[in-house]
Amino acid sequence: MKLLIYLLLLSSSSVALPTQALAAVGDVNYISDVLSVPLRSGPSPGHRILHRGLPSGTHLTVLAVDEEATFTQVRTLKGLEGWVRTQYLIGQPISRVKLNATEKRLQKLQTKMETESEARTTIQAKYKETDANNQRLNSQLDALTKELTELKRISADPINEHTRNVELTQQNTRLVAEVDELASKARRLEENVQLQWLLYGGALVLIGLIFGLVLKKRPQAQASYSRYS
Repeated sequence: MKLLIYLLLLSSSSVALPTQALAAVGDVNYISDVLSVPLRSGPSPGHRILHRGLPSGTHLTVLAVDEEATFTQVRTLKGLEGWVRTQYLIGQPISRVKLNATEKRLQKLQTKMETESEARTTIQAKYKETDANNQRLNSQLDALTKELTELKRISADPINEHTRNVELTQQNTRLVAEVDELASKARRLEENVQLQWLLYGGALVLIGLIFGLVLKKRPQAQASYSRYS
């Protein structure tokens, strides 16, 4: 709204500017704020009228200027050439044309602003949607992280138990090997003891036999001694 007021004030100030005193050949002029201006075949009111009334704001190209007759030769956008009074020409569009142009510019600006507003609204909606998706993904990531931590904790016990079982199995195997070795040593010792006892028994038997023989020979010796005495 402020922009519209500013443009309207600018248009009003432009209308208040003085018109060009004289137009140069090749300049662009416009019909001033009058109802209509006749286009004549020559630079005087007595020349034939080629167009009964060029409306205000008509775009004209200056072809020649007759300062004494105060007429200017012009050509319309459609290619129609003729003479009009110089006093009816101005060097810039009239207020109505300016206003229409300003209104068109304002309409374009308003349309552009609406488009940008819609785009901004769409971007904000997408941002909110993206932010919601990010929050949801972060929540899922946190949940998965907690689940993974719990799985690691749960799976750590069987792993540790398996490691412990392996260690116990190895220890048991080692102990069994040691027991077998000790049993083997015990058997060898037992065999050695038995052998020693056999040797002792044999020695005792041998000693007994020797002692028996000695005893058996001793009475005979006594008898022979008594007989010779």
